[in-house]
Amino acid sequence: MAHIDAGKTTTSERILFYTGLTHKIGEVHDGSAIMDWMAQEQERGITITSAATTTSWQYCGDMYKINLIDTPGHVDFTVEVERSLRILDGAVAVFCAVGGVEPQSEAVWYQADKYHVPRIGYVNKMDRSGANFFEVLQQIKNKLGSNPCPLQIPIGSEEKFCGVVDLVQMKALYWHNDSDCNGASYSVEKIPIEIVSEAEHWRIKMLEILVEMDDALMNKYFDDPSAITEDEIRRIIRKGTLTMKINPVICGSSFKNKGVQPLLDAMCAYLPSPMDSAVIEGVHPNNFKKKITRNPDSSAPLCALVFKIATDPYVGKLCFFRVYSGKLEAGSYVYNPRSGKNERISRLFQMHSNKQNPMEYIGCGDIGAGIGFKDIRTGDTLCDESNPIVLESMDFPSPVISIVIEPITQKDLDKLGLGLSKLAEEDPTFTVKTNEETGQTIVSGMGELHLEIIVDRLKREFNVDCNQGRPQVSYREAITKAVKWREVYKKQTGGRGKFADIIVCIEPVDQNFNGDLQFVNEVKGGNIPKEYISSIQKGFFRAMKNGVLGGYVLDKLKVTVIDGSYHPVDSDQLSFEICAIQAFKNAVEKAGPVLKEPIMKIEVVTPDGNMGDVIGDLNKRRGRIESVDITRLGSSRLIKAYVPLSEMFGYVTILRTITSGRATSTMSFSHYEEVPVLISKTVLMETKGRVDLIK
Repeated sequence: MAHIDAGKTTTSERILFYTGLTHKIGEVHDGSAIMDWMAQEQERGITITSAATTTSWQYCGDMYKINLIDTPGHVDFTVEVERSLRILDGAVAVFCAVGGVEPQSEAVWYQADKYHVPRIGYVNKMDRSGANFFEVLQQIKNKLGSNPCPLQIPIGSEEKFCGVVDLVQMKALYWHNDSDCNGASYSVEKIPIEIVSEAEHWRIKMLEILVEMDDALMNKYFDDPSAITEDEIRRIIRKGTLTMKINPVICGSSFKNKGVQPLLDAMCAYLPSPMDSAVIEGVHPNNFKKKITRNPDSSAPLCALVFKIATDPYVGKLCFFRVYSGKLEAGSYVYNPRSGKNERISRLFQMHSNKQNPMEYIGCGDIGAGIGFKDIRTGDTLCDESNPIVLESMDFPSPVISIVIEPITQKDLDKLGLGLSKLAEEDPTFTVKTNEETGQTIVSGMGELHLEIIVDRLKREFNVDCNQGRPQVSYREAITKAVKWREVYKKQTGGRGKFADIIVCIEPVDQNFNGDLQFVNEVKGGNIPKEYISSIQKGFFRAMKNGVLGGYVLDKLKVTVIDGSYHPVDSDQLSFEICAIQAFKNAVEKAGPVLKEPIMKIEVVTPDGNMGDVIGDLNKRRGRIESVDITRLGSSRLIKAYVPLSEMFGYVTILRTITSGRATSTMSFSHYEEVPVLISKTVLMETKGRVDLIK
């Protein structure tokens, strides 16, 4: 996990090569990376969807099995990090030796904190100009509030970076520049004389961090630091990592094939295995207060969590899951507590990026994928029907940006609906809805790049070309004063005619009225029969759907029927309904009609240093700042404001720009407010509305 372009996929490709899973190193820059299998990933050189694989590495004579997930770094695809951290036991946080702790580094670090995931740090790109391992160490401590424990220091930096000093065994590791071996071989030598004192200085710093976690080791350190053995150091590093009291940090240059093997050793030595996990806690599906536990044991009842749904063009819909207890066999039935139904998983696979390797079963602690199910969603628990359990699901951020899409040709309408439903099922941060007022199909996601990729996938995978546009704002209309009006509807075409006569008063609704149409009947003496009164009400209710300014819905209206007349032959219900519609149009024009716009309640969490820029930007958007509070973390500010929706399109992109991606925002509908006159006239000119009625 890391900020975008820190080198996650490059590091993953080296891991696959050195563990023997692949026989050629794939590169991100030329589109040959195995873990970046999507066409969009290969074209853009970024990771979009998390790719899973399984490999093994020999460490200290034992063979370790490693389930690896390479996650995206772009903030638009943060859900991939979220669901991966939920089901994995440990994480490698990759930092750029030049950029240090970047904005998205902070975001993924706090996500790992939320799920209590132990992690080790890997400072990559030590060969780059401006690389500074020790500066990154300081940033990890200050910006992330963690306790970094350096296990290595670099030998040289920038173009002179050639190896590392292992502070645990106090040896120098040199990688050979032979292009044929791709960095697969390295030599362990004595520490160069010119950096011995620096290495000893950092070893003491490492020991000072470690001995604080063990009293026996502390006593030994004060008596004779040289008496502390390598095994004791590794034991305490592992203990501190698992309890999240420290974060071991090592360094390297993945692109130059230096430092990846010690990273694999550190993963095996210090990150937790599934057996290190405490008992898995869940609740009973019929009683959420009843706690249930499972041991990470293959002989225990099945318990697995689905963390991803994907569609493969050849095998169909895949569900990715992590088995916490028991084992899942191909062709077996599993129970889904959410739906209350049994699902048959016909085939099982161990994933290698987008390739499926068939498996007879997926064991405890492993990650696999299955097909053949009917109703399984992201976050579902799969278990044994006789031993049901529901595991804690995942928290997914709400979409923050929306666009309107429509197929270029009408014949693609059904294909568009099918494609959108499949993509929404795969990605919980992508939503689709139809605006009932405008009839537009609105898709929402985590950012402009996210939605751009969605539209691209619709074209490539579902053969649907789409037009895109900004969503229309759902304006409302309202009246500001009372008007008394008489409307006579008379039509004679030979034979039975049409006649209706009503006198009404229209005005804004009473203050305590909650509905749309406040209808009052004050007709006396039977001047209008009762059966026609309901038609008048129906006519006004229908007319409110299309206001007189721009055809927008009239927000609220009070109608009082004062008097009228009817014809015993020519009057009927339809006549009075049409009469009411005409009365509405004519009277509302005289009642001071105004345009109203949706006002959104927005909350922005931003670092202290960016608070002035964020508030200034909100003010430019006609925002009204309500409060500025200190967040729970203390280093950020929570800004609460009310801003018109029409000013908020593209806001997330601007917010990320002015805060370097550090700020987050949430937005929800609050209420409607009258639009300023100048803006009202601009809106009505664009929609060819009645500008002349705005005073």
